[in-house]
Amino acid sequence: MTRLIFLGPPGAGKGTQADNLSRNCDVPHISTGDILRAAVANATELGKKAQFYMDAGELVPDELILNLIRERLAEEDALAGWILDGFPRNVEQATFLDELLKEINQPFECVVNLEVPDEVIISRLVNRGKEEGRSDDTESTIRHRLEVYRERTEPLIDFYRSRQQLVSIDGNQPIEDVNEDLAKVVQV
Repeated sequence: MTRLIFLGPPGAGKGTQADNLSRNCDVPHISTGDILRAAVANATELGKKAQFYMDAGELVPDELILNLIRERLAEEDALAGWILDGFPRNVEQATFLDELLKEINQPFECVVNLEVPDEVIISRLVNRGKEEGRSDDTESTIRHRLEVYRERTEPLIDFYRSRQQLVSIDGNQPIEDVNEDLAKVVQV
């Protein structure tokens, strides 16, 4: 049974690697951004509540995100395993997630941290911005997102490392090599 949490800075390749691994392990890649967008698009009760905060330009509260994750992990395809990407984003959310996973009896195997140097991330995302016409992938915006990541999310690395739940993988290598390293972690 595969249950993993993916960490890493924006542009580290979490989505790409989680998609690939989810196909190989036949478990869903659960992106909190995707869950949130789907709940809003489907006008679910939680989606309507999330839309209220989003329309006001506020962050969706942790409790609401946790309830969206609770709903998603209860779906049939997630009962045999999952790869969680985009949550938790801070230690408080990690504590909430621990409580939820105990409550629903779905412990995770480990946390995979994709490590990529900042300059490589900036280059990747600037190129993506040019190729995909994404106005939010400018060097200054990317540098700001990396600062926010360092402040809010990077403390999770120490949190999970201290609990001996962290596996770090070099994300600055060819995709195939990252795939091989991940396969060793989950023994696919």
